[in-house]
Amino acid sequence: MTKHKVYGMRFGGVYPHYVVKAEKKGRTKAEVDEIICWLTGHDQASLGAVIASEADCETFITTAPKLNPARELITGSVCGVKVQEVQEPVMRELRYMDKLIDELAKGKAMEKILRG
Repeated sequence: MTKHKVYGMRFGGVYPHYVVKAEKKGRTKAEVDEIICWLTGHDQASLGAVIASEADCETFITTAPKLNPARELITGSVCGVKVQEVQEPVMRELRYMDKLIDELAKGKAMEKILRG
């Protein structure tokens, strides 16, 4: 089975797109970082190290320090795909991250984005 192309994309190359998407809607890089850290268990230093590294998106997810158990509360669609119905585990985690960044860009409060 062929892996999805996003798996091989460098996470440090994808990350700036999340920041730009958020900033265009008046949100901040710090909020993007908070979301990614909440989801993956990274702290600011380890997130920065991954962004600066050559790690691809698949590696970023599979080596995350501790995926947040509350991530399973994330529902809704990204590009017409319901995140809770994605069967492939790595793709589901990437869709969770996309969904959270979408919610940020749409102006949702951080406490709701982080399922607080």
